[in-house]
Amino acid sequence: MKKFAILCLTLCFLACGTSKTVRQSKKVIKGNWTLTSIKSSAIGDLKITLLNDTEKTCFENSTWQFIPNNNTGTYTLSGLTCEAKQRYFAFTIDEVDEDTGLYNFLLKPTNEKGRSETNAGFRLELTSLSETAMQWQQVVTLDGKPITITMNFTKI
Repeated sequence: MKKFAILCLTLCFLACGTSKTVRQSKKVIKGNWTLTSIKSSAIGDLKITLLNDTEKTCFENSTWQFIPNNNTGTYTLSGLTCEAKQRYFAFTIDEVDEDTGLYNFLLKPTNEKGRSETNAGFRLELTSLSETAMQWQQVVTLDGKPITITMNFTKI
């Protein structure tokens, strides 16, 4: 009976744990990245504010660090008119479809102690991830119509 209970608990932990694909993704995302470009599907040059922080020009060429063993990270903005202090966040990766490789990526801004003032986060699609490149997409509404913001990263 004791062996049966241990077997059931083991199967439960395996079934409830993160998938192999998500674990592999966390290994790949670990480290330092540069946000190299931000594009939108809208026509024209829009003034876009990302992550309720600042405009997209400050995010271009920003540096990001992902620490997957505790699902935290930091980013530092770039640009002459941008506040270059380090920002903190928590993140999770949730597999949407293993066959297509689509993931949901939840990023929640925090303070340096890992606490969120608003407990609000941003849901993005992790549409591409390799050893050297990563792409996020976020669909937002502008004038009642959806537009897609695409963010491309390169591993440092």
